[in-house]
Amino acid sequence: MIQNLWNDADAAEYVTKHHDPDIALRVYTSHLLGREPRLVLHGGGNTSVKTIATDLFGNKVAVLRVKGSGWNLSSIEPGGLPAVRLEPLLRLEQLEQLSDESMVNYLRTNLMDSAAPTPSVETLLHAFLPHKYVDHSHALDVLALVDQEDCENLARRAFGNRVGYVPYIMPGFLLAKAAASQYRRDPQVEGLLLSKHGLVSFGDTARESYARTVELNNLAADFVQKNRRRSVFIPLAQPGKEIANQADIAPILRGCLANAIEKDSPKRWILDFRCSDLIQAFVNGKGLTEYANRGTITPDYLIRTKASPLILPFPEAGALEEFRCETANAVADYIGGYRTYFERHNSQRNMAEFPLDPVPRITLVRGCGLFGIGKSAEEAAVVADLAETWVDTVSAAEAIGRFRSLDENEQLAMEYWPLEQAKLRTICEPRLAGHVVLVTGGAGTIGSAIGRAFAREGAEVAIADLNGEKAAAVARASKRTALGAFCDVANAESVRSLFDRICKRFGGVDIVVSNAGAAWSGPIATLTDDLLRKSFELNFFAHQLVAQNAVRVMRVQKTGGAILFNISKQAINPGPNFGAYGIPKAATLALARQYALEHGHDKIRVNAVNADRIRSGLLTDDMIRSRAQARGISEKDYLSGNLLEWEVTAEDVAQAFVHHALAMKTTGNVTTVDGGNVAAFLR
Repeated sequence: MIQNLWNDADAAEYVTKHHDPDIALRVYTSHLLGREPRLVLHGGGNTSVKTIATDLFGNKVAVLRVKGSGWNLSSIEPGGLPAVRLEPLLRLEQLEQLSDESMVNYLRTNLMDSAAPTPSVETLLHAFLPHKYVDHSHALDVLALVDQEDCENLARRAFGNRVGYVPYIMPGFLLAKAAASQYRRDPQVEGLLLSKHGLVSFGDTARESYARTVELNNLAADFVQKNRRRSVFIPLAQPGKEIANQADIAPILRGCLANAIEKDSPKRWILDFRCSDLIQAFVNGKGLTEYANRGTITPDYLIRTKASPLILPFPEAGALEEFRCETANAVADYIGGYRTYFERHNSQRNMAEFPLDPVPRITLVRGCGLFGIGKSAEEAAVVADLAETWVDTVSAAEAIGRFRSLDENEQLAMEYWPLEQAKLRTICEPRLAGHVVLVTGGAGTIGSAIGRAFAREGAEVAIADLNGEKAAAVARASKRTALGAFCDVANAESVRSLFDRICKRFGGVDIVVSNAGAAWSGPIATLTDDLLRKSFELNFFAHQLVAQNAVRVMRVQKTGGAILFNISKQAINPGPNFGAYGIPKAATLALARQYALEHGHDKIRVNAVNADRIRSGLLTDDMIRSRAQARGISEKDYLSGNLLEWEVTAEDVAQAFVHHALAMKTTGNVTTVDGGNVAAFLR
């Protein structure tokens, strides 16, 4: 059941903050609706209030403040409720037909502020209903009732005469007219059920409209609970074998998705895994192929999830190569099926010249769970959230009847509807969108700069460090979806665990920056074995452990990748008393070249960056001061003691790593970032 969270004190605070009570309370109840996942998810739903605005001449004008494109109810502000002149909207109901293009143009023509966001495609539905406040939610339990073959009868049993019922019509002008017509048949109703779309509730006050949304949804939930059948999905017999680890499954799926269309230029995707008892029951059901392919629970999901999921078999722990073949074939069949679906129905409607990308967005894995698939971690999480909601709603619908969505022709019309596709349009995709980057030693000055640089390029970032708390803080500062993790790179088990965690979080890894290191000094002839071995453990063997795991995952994905080492000018131009640091770094340079030599055929590029005199945890202020004094020069001259006479920064080093990540046909290369040091020239 959903709680009514209205609070008079909170409502008063909103009024104090936003001044205009109509708008303030509209924002307040929009937040209450948007923050309840059983009512609204990820941009879904819309709200409105009919109020008064003042034009340039000081005249009072009746307006509809309605949710604008690009806003979520959970975080909407007054600017997300564009004001549209109400009187011109009401005149539209006299028309018999109105194209989508004309409707959108008319809405924008009647905005009080031409710079405001485009009003919701359901603006006319809000306008044609007479109530001051109107709320449209995608309540899960309500959808379980209206996504049925016998939906109107079930709805009547659940709500009696408290709501009106509107058969399925695509959003826009005709749905608005039908909703208004249904309301006029019985003006006593507290809401309208829109087949496949959810619930519209209304009231003379924000509190009344919100309370009706909660109460009507709880009536639906109560009906579903009381009328559930005991067994919803008959379980399919599972093989008595061990299931593969999610960290092993995800890179296989991610690689098959990436290589499905163009192997020479793989399109990388991010995965988000979900599992629960309900999801397990769903994916292990005997009739999964049939009931999972009946469509989405509301048409709004189509642009994000497509109409059907990819279904994969049980992944046996000892037969991952067999699972890879089955996955590759399933992905190919899905893509072929999607293109056939497009051609079959587009020939009648001519909705688009070319199909959208045919890659699935939801994958169900028997015995395992589900993956949301997206171009970014944020998008994958949205898809996974919608997939969980879909599973929940289909399960509830099947428990009381038979789940039914749109037919294929209606699905294509909604999926390719320009007003829906406009919601997902982006100006430019970042250069490293869909890529996963790991930075070891990521909590330090150079490591954090590298993490930020890759995040700016659109990559998903994992920051690993011996200081796990600091790694988490750096990750949060780099990107909202970044992962911060503890890792002792000198420990094989810790490194393996780190890569498994990244695979579980994002689906795999594409770029690894092996950056962790520390500097010890002392005359080589008197250096203790323990100190030299300690340095080799961190400055050489740790790089080997990281590279081994990078190759392990990248070879499973079969999409190539990049392993990038942070070496040092010490590997080429050793300094006195710095052998403990320089010698293992020289060995790591050789290691990088060996990996480039042996894994070029895997399309894994291996390059290195040699930096010098970078303010960091290695080159501290005290060390800079000491070395400058020893040379009889200023600290500034010490740091800019290079051919360019410029101080080199951690950001400069970070940009060198980004360059190598983007240089698709460069491997075995070493880039110096030192402002020009003749003694460290490579040739």
